[in-house]
Amino acid sequence: MAAIGTVVRSDSPELEVGDLVQSMSGWSEYSAGPAGSYLKLDRELFADPGYHLGQGPTAYYGMADVAAVGEGDVVFVSGAAGGVGSLAGQIAKCLGAARVIGSAGSPAKVNYLVNELGYDAAFDYHDGSAAQRLKEFAPEGISVFFDVVGGEQYEAALQAARPGARFALCGSLSSQLGDASERFPQPDRTAAEAKGIELLPFSCYHTPDQIAAWREHFSSWLSEGRFVYPQTVVEGGIEDVPQAFLSLLQGSYRGNVSVRLS
Repeated sequence: MAAIGTVVRSDSPELEVGDLVQSMSGWSEYSAGPAGSYLKLDRELFADPGYHLGQGPTAYYGMADVAAVGEGDVVFVSGAAGGVGSLAGQIAKCLGAARVIGSAGSPAKVNYLVNELGYDAAFDYHDGSAAQRLKEFAPEGISVFFDVVGGEQYEAALQAARPGARFALCGSLSSQLGDASERFPQPDRTAAEAKGIELLPFSCYHTPDQIAAWREHFSSWLSEGRFVYPQTVVEGGIEDVPQAFLSLLQGSYRGNVSVRLS
């Protein structure tokens, strides 16, 4: 797990006491290691240090580089109110997509997507057929699908996809969460190949260049008022982190979730 903190002691000329740094030190109040295992951050880049912890590199890389979203695209994002999806839809709009549609797990989240994050349309995947909702919101089909869920929503996207659509496959939560009886099988690629759809799975591990590209665009879009950073901050101690993580998996939060240790 990524963490952000302030240097309280340093024996290296590369880092000074008071520097803001990011590491993969996980759930801990303090961490120690070589200076190279910590990334020094610019305190002035964002209004809140927690902005550095978001899933932006994944969302940006998936939309900009993998799916290559551009002018005129009609985009569908599954799990659109989560840490990745809440950013991915906004990125698509900033890259010129003509229409962005999202799915979420409650009416409140649907309202959040449309009225706060700028999605053109959204639907609750508990409320009827996802395929029917996509037919309603994208009658001429979708050209891009950014998927973090899989299962029924992947199948719905297949039905709605135009020939040659690009599917950026970020995750498949429907096959990973819940007990075995509730999980969806991994998607069958045969139908996608028959329709000429590009299936583009990608890794969520990012290079420094990919992270830098996201931060450059993110800071610019924020300053221009074109982007809303969706985050939930849980205040507490280190003992509160596991429950916050479980609540995240259960869909209790919107956007990116971080725990600020008091």
